[in-house]
Amino acid sequence: MTLDRLPTHEDIHAAYLQGEEAVIELVDGLIAVIQHLAARVQALEDQAAKNSRNSSKPPSSDGLKKPAPRSLRKPSGKKSGGQPGHKGHTLKAVERPQHREVHRITQCVHCQASLEGVAASGYKKRQVFDLPPVTVEVTEHQAEIKRCPLCGEMNQAEFPAGVTEPVQYGQRIKAQAVYFNQNHHIPLERTQEILIDLYDHSPSEATVIAACQEMEEQVTPVNMVVKEHLIETDEPIHCDETGLRVAGKLWWTHVASTELATYLEVHPKRGQQALDEIGILPQRKGTIVHDGYGSYTRYPDAEHVLCNAHHLRELVFIEEQYEQEWAGEMINLLIGIKEAVEGAKKQEQIALPDQQHADFAARYDQLIAQGLQANPPPPDPPVKKRGRKKQSKPKNLLDRLQDHKREVLALMYDFKVPFDNNLAERDLRMVKLKQKVSGCFRTREGAQTFCQIRSYISTARKNEQRVLEALQMALDGAPFYPSFLQPRAAPSG
Repeated sequence: MTLDRLPTHEDIHAAYLQGEEAVIELVDGLIAVIQHLAARVQALEDQAAKNSRNSSKPPSSDGLKKPAPRSLRKPSGKKSGGQPGHKGHTLKAVERPQHREVHRITQCVHCQASLEGVAASGYKKRQVFDLPPVTVEVTEHQAEIKRCPLCGEMNQAEFPAGVTEPVQYGQRIKAQAVYFNQNHHIPLERTQEILIDLYDHSPSEATVIAACQEMEEQVTPVNMVVKEHLIETDEPIHCDETGLRVAGKLWWTHVASTELATYLEVHPKRGQQALDEIGILPQRKGTIVHDGYGSYTRYPDAEHVLCNAHHLRELVFIEEQYEQEWAGEMINLLIGIKEAVEGAKKQEQIALPDQQHADFAARYDQLIAQGLQANPPPPDPPVKKRGRKKQSKPKNLLDRLQDHKREVLALMYDFKVPFDNNLAERDLRMVKLKQKVSGCFRTREGAQTFCQIRSYISTARKNEQRVLEALQMALDGAPFYPSFLQPRAAPSG
């Protein structure tokens, strides 16, 4: 029985006349239709109830009707603003300013007597920090040409490295063009506008693109060393991916990163093919943190850790949409484990006590059992279909939490393991911002250039290096290598 062929009064009457078995068969068909409709209604209600707070949907999808805020963090009790011991950034006067202007007083403001010949008894000082007028300076390089008095041959001096054209822009202004276009995601046309407003010079779009390509060539060796580091490091690496429009098609940006290193790569595929060709996970034997996407789990040599921020959002959804108490208690348990680990770290402990491990694990198993009792497996369909049976969202989450208990609670056993995968999501945030500000990439080459430069910028910033300075170093032929990568840096030349 299907929705387009529900029983008519004649069908019901005929089944009644045929006897009990015909009536049961008719009712079974109606029950199947009702169950199908109930599942569709539940799916639509679930879809409508999802937002950025209880699912992985981005905040931009919430529209004008933002969900009511509900933070899972507990109040810290601290006042707003800088905390004791915080290093401030107040503007302070300098001892030796570059310029001094003395403002003289020539007449008494009280009796109007002349003060022209009176020496000043002191000065009240105020300092103004500002930029001097900036203009582009032109340096003309002249290579001497001389004829040898012995052999008569002509000789010419060498120009400095990088001086290759009769007229060209220098490395500083090219570094700033890359800085605006790649670091702040400003489109090419607006990058030109900024440069002409600042310096009264407007490099062409082709010049900005060429500067970005030159930057890519200079930073790629650094990124390759970072890539090898991510394969071999003992620190957990964070992995994630996000969609990216390239030449009108959906591509994917993949990230692997640590607290001090970032590697981004764009690929037309999302799954295992892309991860294999990028080449980090197939060789990795250490810990990887991810959101449970199936392709990550296909690398058995690595130690897997699941992102609990995703679990918290799903649990919030189940608690609100399905009103199941176990979900709220599981939220409290996961946050409690996180706080216990953070407290132990502050006390310079290297592990939680064994009894605390056992208590947390027992409570976890108890809540899973409660959840499974409230969400039994779905009944077998009347007609056997290929593939897995469709389950409710609470049942799917419970199965994941039960089957991957060790990956969920990994931070409890190893303090180096993070609670969530937010680091990878932060590293990918600039990719989404790039699309929001500048739109899609017209070519694959443009997307690859962005990922290479963005990887270098992110790594530099994580190591407290100023971005513009790092870009300038790269164009000068000496890109920035973090100190932990220095021994692996490729030799010059």
